[in-house]
Amino acid sequence: MTKHIFVTGGVVSSLGKGLTSASIGMLLESRGLSVRMQKLDPYINVDPGTMSPYQHGEVYVLDDGSETDLDLGHYERFTHSPLSRDSNWTTGQIYQSVIDKERRGVYLGKTVQVIPHITNEIKDCIRRLASDDVDVVITEIGGTIGDIESLPFLEAIRQFSNDVGKENCCFIHLTLVPYLKAARELKTKPTQHSVGQLRQIGIQPDFIVCRTEHPIAQEDIEKIALFCNVRADHVVEELDADFSIYEVPLSLLDHKIDQMLVDRLGLVNAKQPDLSKWHEILNVLHKPQAEVTIAVVGKYAKHKDAYKSIYEALDHGGIANIANIRILRIQSEDVAREETRALLEKVNGILVPGGFGDRGVEGKIDAIRIAREHKIPFFGICLGMQCAVVEYARNVLGMRDANSTEFDKDVEYPVICLMDEQRSVTDMGGTMRLGAQPTCLLAGSRAASAYGTLDIEERHRHRYEFNYEYRDRFIDGGLTISGTSPDGKLVEVVEIEDHPWFVAVQYHPEFKSKPTVPHPLFRAFVAAAIRYKRALNGVEVE
Repeated sequence: MTKHIFVTGGVVSSLGKGLTSASIGMLLESRGLSVRMQKLDPYINVDPGTMSPYQHGEVYVLDDGSETDLDLGHYERFTHSPLSRDSNWTTGQIYQSVIDKERRGVYLGKTVQVIPHITNEIKDCIRRLASDDVDVVITEIGGTIGDIESLPFLEAIRQFSNDVGKENCCFIHLTLVPYLKAARELKTKPTQHSVGQLRQIGIQPDFIVCRTEHPIAQEDIEKIALFCNVRADHVVEELDADFSIYEVPLSLLDHKIDQMLVDRLGLVNAKQPDLSKWHEILNVLHKPQAEVTIAVVGKYAKHKDAYKSIYEALDHGGIANIANIRILRIQSEDVAREETRALLEKVNGILVPGGFGDRGVEGKIDAIRIAREHKIPFFGICLGMQCAVVEYARNVLGMRDANSTEFDKDVEYPVICLMDEQRSVTDMGGTMRLGAQPTCLLAGSRAASAYGTLDIEERHRHRYEFNYEYRDRFIDGGLTISGTSPDGKLVEVVEIEDHPWFVAVQYHPEFKSKPTVPHPLFRAFVAAAIRYKRALNGVEVE
């Protein structure tokens, strides 16, 4: 029977439940077990697709086109768990499903209530991931214990543990043990209160994972165990990973959480863990042979989680090249400042990510011009590609008024325009061109060289595209269109040949990068940045 692990969080938000869940999933996979990952989010939005990155961080897109929580990015980067629409459920989706059933008469005139109808719907969502070939399903509950909106999810998993049997289900509670500088001591009381609230709901955690800035003394561990009704060896310290998040799984391994889970759930098929690849990754991170500075120029640069997968994929590119990546986060609105422009001219690579709306777009275009004119390696993603096309049209092809119709509907040269299939769309949520789409690459192009193949599939999230009517004009003007949809009508990749490395793509390659399998374009971009820096320093480049 499939075993279930539920991960909850207490005291404060943003403790890293997603990272902890992903790390546990990776450890169990390293023992030869089949794992599925899932997140249940208490907010009422149907999905994060219409939410501000400042509030929610990036929107992570799956192959099937689902717009999901950024924690699913951790799941994919750390594990091999296949993710789909069933991997992320929100209160909005749950209620929408129940209301649709009520309208169809599924409940046969019964009064529809939170218990049992909403909780049953939540339990059905959990069951969808369980099957004969799945050993463990890990379900993360979003939010914090005590939040009123998370109560139906907590009640559902309480019921679920009774449905499948206590021996097939366990609860991990992630909490904060804060350090008070004035008192010079760690405080366990917030953890006690958090677990107390969980127990009032009817859930007794089997394990307590304690996020902390300082090592927890044994006496504090025993105090948590005593007041929270868990075994002392099931209180697991999780020190902040100051160097790299990829240290988290090894930290949990040191505390034997994987073995304790194997014992608790009776996972008799579990082997000894093989983490040799993970140790190789950390060895590269600790002992890089090069270092480059990459500027990420975006409208959400002040909020680190807004471009979470971008930053991770850059690190993966660094791992592939045995290099350390210093990321310079540049707010695109600041590019107009002389001091910001001076900074950009000194970096080893410039990346312009995706986004929506006209705020900061001119700054992105200016940053791309700097990259093109100063021959700095450049990587454009989604809106970054569209801005690269606009910049080339304005400053190389002489179309001074060129722009996207997203920002100027009456522009003289609409080199970026709304996709035909989007013209009749009125709803905002889940209506873009989403998910995995095929692309054909041009033989001999930089993109084809990076991938090592001419046929690829990448994830998309956009409404606007390269205007096909201007295609010949760009080609005649020296811009290489190196990737298109199979029918040739959608431009997916553009390059500048007379440049050390200038590649821009309409899709989101960052969503398919892993530390163990860096994305080919990020690998190539970082390699170009290393060559550029060496050339500046007078080092002979192969």
